[in-house]
Amino acid sequence: MGKQKKTRKYATMKRMLSLRDQRLKEKDRLKPKKKEKKDPSALKEREVPQHPSCLFFQYNTQLGPPYHILVDTNFINFSIKAKLDLVQSMMDCLYAKCIPCITDCVMAEIEKLGQKYRVALRIAKDPRFERLPCTHKGTYADDCLVQRVTQHKCYIVATVDRDLKRRIRKIPGVPIMYISNHR
Repeated sequence: MGKQKKTRKYATMKRMLSLRDQRLKEKDRLKPKKKEKKDPSALKEREVPQHPSCLFFQYNTQLGPPYHILVDTNFINFSIKAKLDLVQSMMDCLYAKCIPCITDCVMAEIEKLGQKYRVALRIAKDPRFERLPCTHKGTYADDCLVQRVTQHKCYIVATVDRDLKRRIRKIPGVPIMYISNHR
């Protein structure tokens, strides 16, 4: 009879005593927390997000020419597929001067796409486009655009991404620009 093979248990932790265990000495034990009784006559406070001052009901008073347009990665790619000049088609859409803005995250996303999307990268590096620096960690462009639009409601968001459009529609006073039927 040979020695029975024992399967190793992965990710098992060494058993530890709880700080409330009776076997510990009184001085080492954790003291039970006493619950504070709430006064029923006290006023209840609740946090309500402050209403942005730039909105007049649902109308955004900060939007006006020249329009600042936050451009997403897929908007640039779709404009190339539809053979649209980005800045010219924005001006045709809004009948005013447009300043396309690209965040560092969107730029990083286009650079990650590689050689296949080098035309999109060349368009994004156009001097007419304004570069916006990002201060947060990571390079996920959708979160970056949503965060920037919630803080500053002076932008129009240009995207073709369904999920991003759905997220931006929940933010009041932020218009969305998208490409459909080559327009």
